[in-house]
Amino acid sequence: MYIIVGLGNPGKKYENTKHNIGFITLDFLAEKNDIKINKIKHKALVGEGNISGQKVLLVKPQTFMNLSGNSVREVLEYYKVDIDKLIVIYDDVDIPMGRLRIRKKGSAGTHNGMKSIIYDIQEDGFPRVRIGIGKDRKMPLAGYVLGGFAKDERELMKTAVERAALAVECMLEKGIDIAMGEYNVKPSAEGDAKEDE
Repeated sequence: MYIIVGLGNPGKKYENTKHNIGFITLDFLAEKNDIKINKIKHKALVGEGNISGQKVLLVKPQTFMNLSGNSVREVLEYYKVDIDKLIVIYDDVDIPMGRLRIRKKGSAGTHNGMKSIIYDIQEDGFPRVRIGIGKDRKMPLAGYVLGGFAKDERELMKTAVERAALAVECMLEKGIDIAMGEYNVKPSAEGDAKEDE
């Protein structure tokens, strides 16, 4: 079984903010694969189903971003899955808007949700899908990530969410190395893909 976690903040106020792109992607992935995320367990909204031939548990922590680790730790303790079967989807201000970056492991960077997870489970060796939300350097970080998307950003982010969902399906079906090769690329203006640095 794979545990797929999308990070975000619960409640209408945060629904379509940049910081909730993990929730938005998980909802898209669930709908695409006919999974309902509607049970409350382990301080999260969860849904079980199958994606790309793998049994999955989709998890949206309801603890607010900075305490995401409380929920993820409970889920891992309950299901006892290997750490490499945990996939976390979240926003990243250090990646250009709409770009994806898949990694097998690593630090939390500046992301408080990831800091909380790594602190709570005492482990950083799990795969993650980071979705770039760019950063308007003139605005304080909190105000920026908790803000919505400008009109010209919405189409770009819709495509990013769809690609992130496809990347997760690819990880489950073909493995993370192939997914990294296919999705850690930046689309060029001509429409062909270039390797991301």
